[in-house]
Amino acid sequence: MARWHWLWIVAAAALVSGCDKHGAKPDPTKGVVAGIVICDDTGRPARFAQVSLTPVPAKHAEPSDTPPLTPLAVIDTGLDGRFRMEAIPAGDYYAFGTLDGYLDPERGIDYGKATAKGTTSEQEQDAIEQWKDQLIEVKVAVHKVSEITISLHRAAAIEGTVSYDDGSPAIGMHFQLFRKNEKKEWSAVGLPLLSNWTIDTTSDSHGHYVVDDLEAGEYIVCAMMPLDSEDVAPRVCLGNVFRRKNASTVKVSDGETMRGTDIEIPLSGLHTVSGQVEAVADGHAPSQATVTLLYADDRAPARKIAMDKDGSFEFEYVPEDNYILRVSDAEDTSDDLAGSDQDGGQGKNGGPQTVRHYVTKEMPLRVQSDMKDLDVPLTDEAAAKPQ
Repeated sequence: MARWHWLWIVAAAALVSGCDKHGAKPDPTKGVVAGIVICDDTGRPARFAQVSLTPVPAKHAEPSDTPPLTPLAVIDTGLDGRFRMEAIPAGDYYAFGTLDGYLDPERGIDYGKATAKGTTSEQEQDAIEQWKDQLIEVKVAVHKVSEITISLHRAAAIEGTVSYDDGSPAIGMHFQLFRKNEKKEWSAVGLPLLSNWTIDTTSDSHGHYVVDDLEAGEYIVCAMMPLDSEDVAPRVCLGNVFRRKNASTVKVSDGETMRGTDIEIPLSGLHTVSGQVEAVADGHAPSQATVTLLYADDRAPARKIAMDKDGSFEFEYVPEDNYILRVSDAEDTSDDLAGSDQDGGQGKNGGPQTVRHYVTKEMPLRVQSDMKDLDVPLTDEAAAKPQ
């Protein structure tokens, strides 16, 4: 799990990794980074922008949980756009600034592209390479002030409304964006960090929304119903379709706000799919399992949830289509049973803890109405192996 663990903590790092939001006290054994942040579209100071200083990552062969661009220090600019970071250890750093309406690495880096790299160092370098035009190299020395100027580039934005097909506004919808990359593939924009949603934008009381801080490019926009998380929530994409592959696209240029990207959510043709997962041997529910709905034609993921403790599962608002219901990663943890201690744990009474795994189960579904009381029997992996 160390590989790309940082996908979940890149933004949180500025809050919890010891960053000094207001500037540390002077330290004669360390250096200082100071300067100004300018908005390049106006030439004016970037007032109350956030400046992050992150060490240049060292090359390493072993996986690391430390993300690229994890700040050592974070500070806000003043009314004059200036900042001063005290007590910075000597070394090589990158500095970058963020401000609402301007390019933000969280929405500009193609994390899917970076995660495809083989090693952590390659992943870090790819992310930094993607964002190099927004990074300022800084060399910090003891007893010296390193002066820098950071320019912020006006970002693109996508704006529209979300409504139901009876004309009422769709309030509190979340959003998921996909940008076409250099390989003409669609990559998700942003990261699910401190919440269950990649993008923190929601539609207001009139169904209006704006997703900003975007790079120029071609996008698919999807509205997601405000259920538990992105995995659980049904989505309706631009063009009023449920599937991303059928969605309309929108192109935005640097600094452009594309308006009129409206989405309408149907109120009919949505159904509930629910049921029970149980072991074939004795009918008990496994300790845990993941239940996924895949589209039958291309096996693209539609929805995913964790099975409840009693073995039940339920998908709400499933559009009519052909699906594959898949139950995977099912297992039991049993105390004081005979067998190998696969995970090296201990049972309640100090004895070996056995983890029993189950074979992944798939079954076709044609959803045309509510489908309840589906029974998904699972076979123990050990029992399924030929003797």
